[in-house]
Amino acid sequence: MGAADHLQVPRQHGLFNHHGIDLGDGTVAHYLEGRSILRSSIEEFCAGQTFSVIVHKNASKNGLTLRRAMSRLGEQRYNLLFNNCEHFANWCKTGRHRSNQIEDWLKKSSFGAMAIGQLVPAAFFIGLNILLKKGLADESSRENAKKAIHNLKQIRENLFRKLESTLLEMENWINTESQTERTNKTNQIPKDLLLKGCNLADQLNTVESLETEIISLLNKTG
Repeated sequence: MGAADHLQVPRQHGLFNHHGIDLGDGTVAHYLEGRSILRSSIEEFCAGQTFSVIVHKNASKNGLTLRRAMSRLGEQRYNLLFNNCEHFANWCKTGRHRSNQIEDWLKKSSFGAMAIGQLVPAAFFIGLNILLKKGLADESSRENAKKAIHNLKQIRENLFRKLESTLLEMENWINTESQTERTNKTNQIPKDLLLKGCNLADQLNTVESLETEIISLLNKTG
């Protein structure tokens, strides 16, 4: 364990993992569900469990990772789907806001592929895949790539709006419960609403990945 390491420990008898960033002084920055991003001792973070270190291939420099972690201490915007402890730790280490636990869960169902197909015509994604495989050999391909980026941007903005709406639905559902019931039911968001949020999160990740690949191709070809 060292400064800026991405740490994880099992929770709920191994049902899921909790994530944080080692701050190098015996404390860990982590997003505690339902509360805020805290700075806790390693003992409090581990809660009697053994931690492991997650290695990132494209990790940011330690100084940047630590600055990111410190900049968000005290934040109180936790959301299971869109802003959880793994999102926070991955963002600190790589600059990318992702949660593999949520994405892996989604990939085990057919909902992600179904929702993508309903939101965007299949032909559009087939065309993008062909473009990525062939590369940008001529000016025509470059123009098609630019048009694809424009379309993907519009799709991404639409997804963000849908995500915000879904998040609001979740918050409204939670707020209708009494304080006692809320404590017991925060993790029992209606299944259809949870699936809807996961679908949108997966779609957003797909669109962002395509944008990144196409922009990279454009940059390589000048």
